[in-house]
Amino acid sequence: MSVQTLVEISPEALVERLALAGRAAQRVLAQMSAEEKAAALRAAARSLREAESDILVANARDLAAGEANGLTKAMLDRLMLDPARLAGIAAAVEQVAALPDPVGQVIDRSERPNGLLLSRVRVPVGLIGIIYESRPNVTADAAALCFRSGNAVLLRGGSEAVHSNRAIHAALVRGLDAAGAPVDAIQLVPSQDRAVVGAMLAAAGLIDMIVPRGGKSLVARVQADARVPVLAHLDGICHTYIHAAADPAMARTIALNAKMRRTGICGAMETLLLDARFPASAEVVAALLDAGCELRGDARACSLDKRILPAGANDWDTEYLDAILSVAVVDGLEAALDHIDRHSSHHTDAIVTADAVAAERFLNEVDSAIVMVNASTQFADGGEFGLGAEIGIATGRLHARGPVALEGLTTYKWQVRGTGQVRP
Repeated sequence: MSVQTLVEISPEALVERLALAGRAAQRVLAQMSAEEKAAALRAAARSLREAESDILVANARDLAAGEANGLTKAMLDRLMLDPARLAGIAAAVEQVAALPDPVGQVIDRSERPNGLLLSRVRVPVGLIGIIYESRPNVTADAAALCFRSGNAVLLRGGSEAVHSNRAIHAALVRGLDAAGAPVDAIQLVPSQDRAVVGAMLAAAGLIDMIVPRGGKSLVARVQADARVPVLAHLDGICHTYIHAAADPAMARTIALNAKMRRTGICGAMETLLLDARFPASAEVVAALLDAGCELRGDARACSLDKRILPAGANDWDTEYLDAILSVAVVDGLEAALDHIDRHSSHHTDAIVTADAVAAERFLNEVDSAIVMVNASTQFADGGEFGLGAEIGIATGRLHARGPVALEGLTTYKWQVRGTGQVRP
């Protein structure tokens, strides 16, 4: 059926047809060997490189439309592709191909007193729906991770990147086809109708899991409306606490990187906590201000530098995704832990300290998906964790948590081997 015909049917019928095709492809994919899947992804990466000019032309159309529609500088940066970024996308697909295949991995084995042999074995989730905004690299990252872990994927990108997503998807599919892999294992929804998102969220029994990648309003809608299991995080309100025993030079460097390296990513620091006994707080905030960051602080923070603006009540619970940072001065580790407990989104929180006892307490008591000592929160990324491209960060407590890569896209089944046992 042609793309034109597909977009003319109802959103529910469209999702059903795509899902059924994806599920059929997933059954074929599940029988492919690890090397066959890896070879198909390497072919997809080659196809991405060969399609560079087409993809960049498509991306230029999206950028022009975005500027005309008033997208923010941060949004345009997420959207923009150039030869270097596209080369990075292709390399990320190859990196996923080189990762160990989790499918078939035996998690554990046991033998019952009656002689039954029990094993838990990793298997694909099935058909995964990815709903995302503005970042065209997600098209390739999500496709590669799902394919490598034996899952079919149904991609629904945002209208801001519609031409880029289509060009990237077309290149991926050409690579799969050349390698003899099922092309319907990676599908891109051919409609930007918002009702399609609702149809995907309601497709229980057809789509096995939904992963939203985008702004707070998108993720909130998915979490509120989905009748399909969801793997997501809502906010990235990440904290860095500079302890009294922190090295001043290290604290300054980490704070600058955690906030200013890339302000629009979910691992960017949004709140800086300064211990009242840390001797170099003024130097740290001055470095951030001099780097062009707007600081909003409590009364004690404002006293450190006259350029700091008073913080409002909502600042402590805001994910700025911009060169804006809330700053508070706290009376020791206990107060820092209390502040993080009240305001963290449980994404990524860090402490800077030379005190090993304080560091271990922070690691053990902060209930976030990622907890760090003496490192920038910008390391909250699947690639930096050695997982290859990530499909997202999960802050829930079930199934997967933190950067979700291949293992997080699998579930398990029990395999039971007997020798004729019957239950008395």
